Amino acid sequence: MDSMAIRRLDPVLVDRIAAGEVVERPASAVKELVENALDAGARRIDVVIEDGGRRLIRVTDDGAGMDADDLQLAVDRHATSKIPDSDLSRIATLGFRGEALPSIGSVSGLDIVSRPPGAAQAHRIRVDQGRKHPVTPAAHPFGTRVEVRDLFSATPARLKFLKSPRAEAQAVADVVRRLAMANPHVRFALGGDNLSGFDWTACAQDAEGLAARLAQAMGAEFRENSLRVDAQREGVGLAGFAGLPTWHRANALQQYLFVNGRPVRDKLLHGAARGAYMDYLPGDRHPSLALYLDLDPREVDVNVHPAKAEVRFRDPGLVRGLIVGALKQTLAGAMHRSASSGVDGLGAMSARNAAQPFMRTGWRPAAPGNWDWRASPSAPISGGLAETGAQGFLHEPPSADARAHAMPIEPQTLEAPLGAARAQVHDNYIIAQTRDGMVIVDQHAAHERLVYEKLKRQRAENGVARQMLLIPVVIDLPAADIERLMDNGEALAQSGLVIEKFGPGAIAVSEAPALIGKGDLAAIVRDVADALADESPSAPLERRLDQVMATMACHHSVRSGRRLTVEEMNALLREMESTPGSGQCNHGRPTYVELKLADVERLFGRR
Repeated sequence: MDSMAIRRLDPVLVDRIAAGEVVERPASAVKELVENALDAGARRIDVVIEDGGRRLIRVTDDGAGMDADDLQLAVDRHATSKIPDSDLSRIATLGFRGEALPSIGSVSGLDIVSRPPGAAQAHRIRVDQGRKHPVTPAAHPFGTRVEVRDLFSATPARLKFLKSPRAEAQAVADVVRRLAMANPHVRFALGGDNLSGFDWTACAQDAEGLAARLAQAMGAEFRENSLRVDAQREGVGLAGFAGLPTWHRANALQQYLFVNGRPVRDKLLHGAARGAYMDYLPGDRHPSLALYLDLDPREVDVNVHPAKAEVRFRDPGLVRGLIVGALKQTLAGAMHRSASSGVDGLGAMSARNAAQPFMRTGWRPAAPGNWDWRASPSAPISGGLAETGAQGFLHEPPSADARAHAMPIEPQTLEAPLGAARAQVHDNYIIAQTRDGMVIVDQHAAHERLVYEKLKRQRAENGVARQMLLIPVVIDLPAADIERLMDNGEALAQSGLVIEKFGPGAIAVSEAPALIGKGDLAAIVRDVADALADESPSAPLERRLDQVMATMACHHSVRSGRRLTVEEMNALLREMESTPGSGQCNHGRPTYVELKLADVERLFGRR
């Protein structure tokens, strides 16, 4: 029975148990050490690792150092300078548990050298696998250097769970990147093997400085394709930058969230961001964003996770509502902006074409003896516009409708954001002329968004306008699809589609949205059934309604291949200008691309 007696654990074993919670991998140790440097007011932080952090982690800072007494206490469990008034409800620092240094020292060789401002010399302390050595004098400039060698060498079982050196190094880089994004005013440098190092200069403590740091961390393209977010609600502030819906990703790795300067991974915040972009992105794509929440420390509990990676809000509904509302308002405010038009890519293509003018198009010059100048599209003009056009189309049927070009331009339309329609190309793309460039519009994608927004507006005001069908449309469907449709009968009715069972294996549509008119109801209903199959039954009703209406909008929109009159083209452009979110279709694709005249001239080498 003696083996079952309760006894106190050995202090070193206690620290190693804590290390299992706080220091899961080298990246965890880096996070704790960099947070300590930030809490010490550092303006420059250098991180160096070897072998993914297993062999060496070195963090050097220029913050407020520690004297001999502080060093002695710093490696003791639960000794901290981060809670001066012992109030756990008002934590304003990043590290506060007092577990990081003793925990790291219990599973590695820990060496700390530090010198506070004004001190005549520095001091050093070493902790070797939990054994503390006495403090000794040392030489070091103002600030602190912490070295961690042979991490987990005292606990071989932990080493087995580490990934490859490259994977561990990438995790370290991600941690440093997130902390750098949270502190743009600090210079960050990272170096070592198995990673691409960086040295990011300090940025100003304003929106421009934050944008500059995000460009360093997420790439210059994010800065060009993002919108500034700035909102307040009931004492909670939200700032940062949100990527345009057309600038989407296959995963959520480019979503960075910060609470009171602390990088967090929080399901509530990620879910709120996803909800805000729901109208603009397909289900398998994710937005890029960096959002910063600022609120009273008493309104958020940062003490719910040993590694402080998760937080708990006192009023989660307020926080979620602020994020969703602010993002939706920001996206709607940029109703006509879509991702960069790719002028650089066009320029690269143009350069390649210039190098190999005939190889890319497949065209070969005819033998000189067979050449007939009259068959050339560049033949001299002899009979005016009509004859010139005929000369150009001797070999190919016309693929552009230039009727709009014959119409006089109203001066005010040139000043409009999307300009005046001048032609329709390949029966799907509208070419419009603006004062300083041109716009190419995908008519199907644009009209799809317009119909969707109109259906949503009708639903919000008085319900989607419906029309009774003289003869109900009967549609044969699999039993699973019928059950799914009937289960969502309320959502369908709110979206303007009234259905009922019609014997075994079929349903009847008795009413349809007036906006759809004589659309192919059978195809629409089948696609709606597929959309509902992709949607979770527990999803909010509004989300299911939006799915239904997005499907109907896609069917009703102007299809590719339909010739539009000049009036129809200009009406489409004007409606796009007055509709929120018209810069992208319901699938997250851009509805138009804008080319400034300067960009076009650059393609032709005029600039």
